[in-house]
Amino acid sequence: MTHFIYATDFDTQLRKRLRISGILLIVIGAIGILLPQAVSVVLSVLIASLLIVSGLVVAWSTWYSYRASWLAWLKPFILVLLGLLIALHPAVVAAVLGLLLLIYFLLDGFASVSLALDMRPLSGWGWLLFNGIVSLVLGVVFLVGWPFSSVWLVGVLVGISLMFDGVALLALAAGGQRV
Repeated sequence: MTHFIYATDFDTQLRKRLRISGILLIVIGAIGILLPQAVSVVLSVLIASLLIVSGLVVAWSTWYSYRASWLAWLKPFILVLLGLLIALHPAVVAAVLGLLLLIYFLLDGFASVSLALDMRPLSGWGWLLFNGIVSLVLGVVFLVGWPFSSVWLVGVLVGISLMFDGVALLALAAGGQRV
C-alpha cells in the first residue's frame, strides 16, 4: 500500500516537530543558565561514566583475549582510573572545558576581527566585527576568572547555546519555507 504525503502535510508535521524541539531546547538551555554548576557536574559525571564503562569493556575484552599480558591491562586501568578521578573531582573537568572554551573564544575573536577588517568595504562587515569583539570579551572573561569561573561559566554558555538553538528552530517553524 502506497502512502502519499502532500507538501502541506509534510510542512505541518515538520513545523510541529521543529516547535516542540525548539521549546524543549529553550527549556533545557534555561535550566543550564539557572543551574550552571549542575550542568558542569552532569557533564563531568557523563564523561566519567563513559570512561569507566569503556574501561570495563576493554578489561572484559582483555580478560578473554590477552589476559597474560600486563601491557594489555594498562589501557583499561588508565580508563577506569581516569573515570574515577573525574567522578571524584568534577570541577577539574569544568576547568579543562573552561580552558578549551577560553582558547576557542580568543582564537575565534581574533579571526573574526581580522576577517571583518579585511572585508571592511563590504556591507555587513560590522556584524562580523561585533561578533569578533564579543568573542574576545568572552575569552577575556574566561581568562580573568579561570579556573574558578569555569564551574558556572561552562553551564551558562552551554545553556545560552541551547537556547539559541531552540530559538533558531522556532524561527524555522514560523518561517514559510520548507527546510
